[in-house]
Formats: sequence, C-alpha cells, structure tokens
Amino acid sequence: MEVLDLTKFPCAPVLLTVFNRPHETRRVLACFRRVRPATIFIAADGPRTGRVADQALCEEVRSIVTGQIDWPAKVMIDFAPRNQGLRRRMASAISWALRHEDRVIVLEDDCLPDPSFFRFCTELLERYADDQRVGVITGDNFQPEGFTCNASYYFSRFPHCWGWATWRRAWELYDDKMSDWPAIRETGWLKDLFPHRLEELYWRKIFDETYRGKIQSWAYRWTYSCWRWQMLTATPAFNLVTNIGIGAAATNTRDAELGKHGLAAEALSFPLVHPANVLRNISADGYAQQHAFGQAKDRSLQGRLHRLIAKLTRSE
Repeated sequence: MEVLDLTKFPCAPVLLTVFNRPHETRRVLACFRRVRPATIFIAADGPRTGRVADQALCEEVRSIVTGQIDWPAKVMIDFAPRNQGLRRRMASAISWALRHEDRVIVLEDDCLPDPSFFRFCTELLERYADDQRVGVITGDNFQPEGFTCNASYYFSRFPHCWGWATWRRAWELYDDKMSDWPAIRETGWLKDLFPHRLEELYWRKIFDETYRGKIQSWAYRWTYSCWRWQMLTATPAFNLVTNIGIGAAATNTRDAELGKHGLAAEALSFPLVHPANVLRNISADGYAQQHAFGQAKDRSLQGRLHRLIAKLTRSE
C-alpha cells in the first residue's frame, strides 16, 4: 500500500466526523493511513434516544478511530455524550477544529477520498489562505464525462461538502440561524444569483424550509453563508471523493437517485495547473444546478417542470 512522502507533502489538519457506521469508518481510516496526516481531529455524535442498536455501533466506531491511528500523529477527540443530530454535530465539530487550527480538511465517515485529495486541499489551502474570494475547496465534481476546464480545478458557487476544506476566516462567516434571510428573501439577491426564474424559486424554497427548520441541514446553511459573502469554491477538474453512504441508513442522502452522484474517485496529477483567474465557471455551475440539485432532488411540480424545460432545451 502506497504511503505518500510527507517530507514533500505535509498534509493540512484533518477533521473526521463519525457516528454509527463501523464499515464505512474503517474504509475512510484506511485511506488516512495512506497519507498519515500529522494532525487529526475526530468528532463523534452520540447514540440516538430510542435506537437500541446505536449504543453498540457508536461504541464500536469510537473504538475503531481510537485504535487504528497507529502512525505518529496529534489526535484530538471530541465524543458527544448524547445525540446532537447531523446539523449541530457537524457545525460544532468544524468550529471546534478551527478553534485549534486556522485551516482544516473535513471528511464525514461516508466520504472516501482518493489520497490525492489531501494534497489538493493542502496546496490550495496554502495558495488561497488570504484570498477572501475563495472560501471552500471541495473534492467533488459532478460534471459530465468529457468535462474540461483547462486546469486542475475551476471555481464554482457550489460548496459541495462530500470531502472539502476551509479556513477559520471563512467558517467565522457561517450563520447557522440564517438570521438575515427573512429580509434578504424580499430583495433581488437570489434573482441576481439565479436569473432563471425556476432556479431562483428552487433556492428560495430550500432556504425557506432550512430557515424554518423543516430541512435540518448544516450544508444548506453553509451554502447560504458562502453566497451571502460571495465566496467561491475551488472544484477539481474531476471527482476526488466517493460518497459510500448513500442509502436508507443515511441522514440526508437516502434517495436512490442520488446514487448516480456517488461517482468513483480518481487520482489527480501534480504539479497542479492553476486557473488563470479567480472567476466562476458559469457553464459548469449551470450543469451542477440542473443535475446535482434541481433535477436530481426536487419532486415538486416546480422541479418536474424544471426537468422538462431542461430536457426540451437539450433536444433543440
């Protein structure tokens, strides 16, 4: 098994969040072993009340993460005694890690990266450390086969979170309460972001339901915060992380249709080819909106209409 040479590649601090999935946790830790990060934060959520199996599964997972890091590393542990839920556990874990470090790579227990993902994040965390235009580095790419951006990565508005990285300066802008959404929704802000009316309505519905708590997602709150502060996401030219947790046991990714987004992870080559400018790839974002968001997930009449219009547009 290949171990990356850390004398040439000092990996940035990594946060791993875990819960009750021992099989997936073992697979992700096996990938860690290939890279051997020197600083690792491990945050675990507690068992859910009334779920008998959770207690044993959570204990097994905690035993795995404390017993399988067998290389020299600074390991910090934050095990919640009671269940916080994915939204609060993820937000509190990221805040905890970034109180100790000014940057962090974030992986959940169902996000299996190619080892090159760690170097990709580490290099860009350094390159854009002080660039306020960039708030996120993601390992996810949902573009079609044959996509090219003439560089190793491009810039997007979407902070995909199946394996990603950020800085303290950016996470400090995270607004869990979406406190200004009621005022902002009455302005032209979303229309400026999404001139296409159906896309504007799609995100208004998402943010409405997230604000009211109908959708319990830290990721939508993070998306909102990134857009409010006009932060872009550095996105690899092809996919570096596979989601191995899609299915009935997942919290937010149970939909079988999302399985097509569990793309295989590829290895990125180095040295990186950097984009000439820090500008959003509008075409790539248009595809992501249609295929990773509105088309793939919305079952409402609005969503079906959106898919029909997109289909007719492609056939013209």
